[in-house]
Amino acid sequence: MIEKLEKLLAAARAEIPQAQGADAGEALRVKYLGKKGELSALLRGLRDVAAEDRPAVGAHVNEVKAEIERLLEDALRRSREAALDAELRVSPLDVTLPGRLPVPRGHRHPVQATLEDIVEIFARMGFRVVEGPEVELDYYNFEALNLPSDHPARDMHDTFYVDASALGESAPRSAPLLRTHTSPVQIRAMLANKPPLRIISPGRAYRRDDDATHSPMFHQIEVLYVDEQVSMADLKWTLDGFVEALFGKGFRTRFRPSYFPFVQPGAEVDMTCTLCAGKGCRTCKGTGFIEVLGAGLVHPKVFAAVGYDPEKVSGFAFGLGVDRFAMLRYGLDDLRMFFENDLRFLEQF
Repeated sequence: MIEKLEKLLAAARAEIPQAQGADAGEALRVKYLGKKGELSALLRGLRDVAAEDRPAVGAHVNEVKAEIERLLEDALRRSREAALDAELRVSPLDVTLPGRLPVPRGHRHPVQATLEDIVEIFARMGFRVVEGPEVELDYYNFEALNLPSDHPARDMHDTFYVDASALGESAPRSAPLLRTHTSPVQIRAMLANKPPLRIISPGRAYRRDDDATHSPMFHQIEVLYVDEQVSMADLKWTLDGFVEALFGKGFRTRFRPSYFPFVQPGAEVDMTCTLCAGKGCRTCKGTGFIEVLGAGLVHPKVFAAVGYDPEKVSGFAFGLGVDRFAMLRYGLDDLRMFFENDLRFLEQF
């Protein structure tokens, strides 16, 4: 039996390395290792081998099988390399030919371009970029920002809550959620730093809104400045400088009293209408101004939540919607166009 195995192995060593191509290699595999192949035929003779010799013969069979498999694998690898070499030799590709012009070029998405330009403007004013998690805790998103437990923004119809069990056994007691604004970053920044503090926090936020002017996922930038004797005049100067830098000379802002839980006093901020340049049109209802963001001086309760002394420091904060500013910048009336990924639309920017 062992002598027959040695003869089979010798024949395989002589024949398999000469195989040309994958088909020839497969035919030899079937010939030697197939169900009706030569090795299988020899294995049927094991029943005639003495019981005390079967372990040694069985081990030799495994060695012969492993050697034939190695020979087949080597032959297949050589066939692949030869086929690739032959393909490269006759390939119609000539790498020395000049490229075809013009080469299509990519562009920044209008929302991303607007976000980066806004960040650059505030960076020139001395603001530092700070980022925070998008899956946030109720404490940072609501409680520390002086939003009471019965505030409508906490309701399921406005906020995307996250299943705490999905966070594992160490899920926090404070309810996890997708942040509804980037304002939680200011809480985290104030907890980690002592005043003075001048930061911006760009990023994505999430709310249950979906129409021509709202998206369930949107981009926002939170701006915070804390120091001694910061006033509404500092806020007005900062916003006027920002609007002029982004839209050009002649654009200005105006404040209207309003209420936000995390600022006191609070203001709705309008800016010169981008469609009529302040002359009055249907979009701005003849006023020459359009509403763009909310702002105000940081509420003393917010300072108390982060350990700042409201008797010693003051500050302003405001959040602006990047998507809305991109609409104003490019004269669009439907926010959803930014997220449809229609190349005919995006290639215009």
